[in-house]
Amino acid sequence: MTTNGHNTPEIAQQGALADNVMHFGRVLRAAGLPVGPGKVIDAIRAVATVGITNRQDFYWTLHAVFVNRRDQRELFDQAFHVFWRNPRILERLMQVVLPSVDTGEDQQQEELSRRVAEALQTIGEQQAPEPQEPDVQYDAVMTWSDSEVLQEMDFEKMSAAEIERAKAAIARMRLPIMETPTRRFRANPAGPRADMRATIRKALRGNTDVIMLQRRTRRTRRPPLVIVCDISGSMSRYSRMLLHFMHAMTNDRDRVHTFLFGTRLTNITRHLRHKDVDVALAKVGEAAEDWSGGTRIGHCLHDFNRNWSRRVLAQGAVVLLITDGLDRDGGEGLSDEIERLHKSCRRLIWLNPLLRYDGFAPKSQGIRTMLPHVDDFRTIHNLDSLADLTAALSGLGQKQEASVTKWLPTLNS
Repeated sequence: MTTNGHNTPEIAQQGALADNVMHFGRVLRAAGLPVGPGKVIDAIRAVATVGITNRQDFYWTLHAVFVNRRDQRELFDQAFHVFWRNPRILERLMQVVLPSVDTGEDQQQEELSRRVAEALQTIGEQQAPEPQEPDVQYDAVMTWSDSEVLQEMDFEKMSAAEIERAKAAIARMRLPIMETPTRRFRANPAGPRADMRATIRKALRGNTDVIMLQRRTRRTRRPPLVIVCDISGSMSRYSRMLLHFMHAMTNDRDRVHTFLFGTRLTNITRHLRHKDVDVALAKVGEAAEDWSGGTRIGHCLHDFNRNWSRRVLAQGAVVLLITDGLDRDGGEGLSDEIERLHKSCRRLIWLNPLLRYDGFAPKSQGIRTMLPHVDDFRTIHNLDSLADLTAALSGLGQKQEASVTKWLPTLNS
């Protein structure tokens, strides 16, 4: 389709514009956006009203209809530029997904995500005419992965179908945090301590010469869990999946508090308590206003320590800090705030997706400032890393500081 004004009457007459918008809506739906017939009809009416004389106006017209949340912008932008750039969608798709030799000339071309490629391939196959002669068949490797491959696959590289399977696996996850002893006691005939008050009370109630010694043991309860997650631009691909993890944890156990931060701190605990994950994430999208922006870790931790730490970090809370450590402020004020956070909780676990790289080194000022003040330093980029996290949290009594001490010598180099 062309977006100049020369063929607008002809396209409108033939209905090609409506067909193209309808097929574009199918691509978005196949890529994971919630697009139904109602939105497609609204998009056709909006385009008919605005016109197609200007490509930018055409882009924002469709954007206004199809995009409801900030996390959908990148997918829409990618699908729009691929779909409307070349009418021969399937041919364009095959050029992208088939193996090719990198000559250095295509470095400036826009990369096509697997989700958009998969959606375009599906729509292209539906629209492709019957071939007049046998064609060579190519395997674009866009099929479902088995469970083992899915467990090890990076969230950033998943297709739409794999993302849905990963979300279902995350929804089934449970976080068996080890229970910790409290200062209160309960009656227990086999308890290690004698309960003299209970013994005397029972002796006064009975007419017997034998006094049975009553025993007690400490009560235990699971400590509060506090999740503080970075939603800046560098973390956007992971924070979307981790929101499903946070939703599963919030609905699986009590005393879970969840915060998002980019340039400001947002408490989303009550939004994630909705049983329907779609409703919960829609409310989260409305509450957090700094998606895919910059990161001010020191400023946001100062806000947390000042306004929330006394409310949510009582009784030995465990804190999961999810961020890549890339700070827009260059670590300003971060040292004091991360130290205070560390001293206020039972255990501070830093989850950083950058650890997935073999050549990772703590070169950023934010990472170097935070690393000495955490109890555990782990990666979080796939289902396996989430499973490892649950295993680590099931043994709170054992300090697993090896992952931190591994990096401490590099801070002085």
